[in-house]
Amino acid sequence: MTPEWADIARGIAEATGAPFAVESSESVGGGCINAAYRIAGRGRVFFVKASDAERLAMFEAEAAGLAEIARTGTVRVPAPVCCGAGATASWLVLEHVAFRPPRAASMRALGRRLARMHRVTAARFGWDRDNAIGATPQVNSPSLDWIAFWSENRLAYQLELAARNGHRGRLQRVGRKLVESLRAFFEHYSPEPSLLHGDLWAGNAGFDEEGTPVVYDPAVYYGDREADLAMTELFGGFAPDFYSGYREEYPLDPGYARRRDLYNLYHVLNHLNLFGGGYGAQAERMIDRLLDHG
Repeated sequence: MTPEWADIARGIAEATGAPFAVESSESVGGGCINAAYRIAGRGRVFFVKASDAERLAMFEAEAAGLAEIARTGTVRVPAPVCCGAGATASWLVLEHVAFRPPRAASMRALGRRLARMHRVTAARFGWDRDNAIGATPQVNSPSLDWIAFWSENRLAYQLELAARNGHRGRLQRVGRKLVESLRAFFEHYSPEPSLLHGDLWAGNAGFDEEGTPVVYDPAVYYGDREADLAMTELFGGFAPDFYSGYREEYPLDPGYARRRDLYNLYHVLNHLNLFGGGYGAQAERMIDRLLDHG
């Protein structure tokens, strides 16, 4: 897809109330789902994510998620500016943040701020709109029952998608068995509907020029805060100070380690559905461990 710079410039001008024209655009690393650009003009700089024209709803939900986090005043996010779509592309324009390596206290501050965000709660699990996890739709239908929510809208959803993508056989058999036994993991634990980032791996967190933590590319919903913590451990990249800072602010339940794979399985299944490869075998190993210790 090719961003339509004239339309994007008009959107920025309307959203900010100040004239804008794209004088330069530079492609930057934006992951494997969307294209990403740094654009500049009239002395201002913005960050633009672009995808196919039919993905406007995905960007609208992302902007809403960033706004949801920003309203808490707990952890910084790039402010959404505008989003839109033309004939060939959709886009999301964000505040441009100049990222720098973390300072000595930055990782601890990220842990503490995330914990404060998790103390923001709602009446129900889920959210008032669906969004996306990567390029996969993420269903956020509100529910009072966390176990049913995680079963139906996360694990069963991904397993069904995996079956449609040709990943059948043993993965489906052990996956269904796990889904049917989820309540065993929550016998002495009742999570609150905490505000979650939803896609918190190391590539979606950074630090600005002052060392202030910034999170971005969210897949927001209200759920068990352990799900966010679990994902930080799935691919690594978070220093020990991050976890000590989090626990100082909001200690974890002793059963967290038992549920960690349960939450990370969702992301491994999603990677299987997005990328294939060895994620199927990884998912089966995770399910086997969970069934052995459930």
